[in-house]
Amino acid sequence: MRRNTSVKYYAAASLLLPLAAVFLWPEGIWPALVLLGWAALAAAVWIRSERKEHKERVSKLTESLQTSAIRTLNHHRHDWMNDLQVVYGYIRLKKLDKTVECVEKISARMAVESQISKLGVPSLISYIQSFRTFSNTLELQVVINGDVYLNELTAEADQIADTLIQTINAYRFEVKPDYSGTAVLKLELTLDQDALTAAFYYDGELMNEQQWKQKIQQQLDGAPLKPVSFEQSYAKVLLRADLRA
Repeated sequence: MRRNTSVKYYAAASLLLPLAAVFLWPEGIWPALVLLGWAALAAAVWIRSERKEHKERVSKLTESLQTSAIRTLNHHRHDWMNDLQVVYGYIRLKKLDKTVECVEKISARMAVESQISKLGVPSLISYIQSFRTFSNTLELQVVINGDVYLNELTAEADQIADTLIQTINAYRFEVKPDYSGTAVLKLELTLDQDALTAAFYYDGELMNEQQWKQKIQQQLDGAPLKPVSFEQSYAKVLLRADLRA
């Protein structure tokens, strides 16, 4: 990509030569003709380089998305294999009560995964489902009370999704590295008749609480989700989006 960028600027810079000829021989026709031809050639080189850059960007983005999807699938596959091994072990030991308990846990997790997939905003769904693949210091737990279809609730679904992602990131980037144990952030989404409530419950420590607060305030500025309360400092953040017409 850098090579294509250099070619573009070299092509543009090369126009200085015919331009100089036009200034040196203002009465001549041939310098103007050379300038026109050179400009057309430079434009063609520029457009070709732009297309190559765009193709490379799309290719890299596609590769990145595919890699992320593969990592996410591998994590889910690993989890399901572990669950199956546990269930199989209980069945072999004829511990039916433990088997039922394990299956109920799997069923509950599947229900949560189903609710997440119904949120209706691909960026938010992908972010939540792949969270474990890029975060080792923060565990994200999601609780959705009822079915929440953001894309059907409001035209500001993308902005709400972005606010949720940025709020989670505000915690993720401020997790104290030497915190004993794994920090846990629970996101609870609740839909009532005229509003969507997003509650964040954090169990852990932050490196810089003031910096965390600034990030939260910046990304809430002008966002459809508005702060309702900041209780117990960063331990609980309550946001609310009015969905009334």
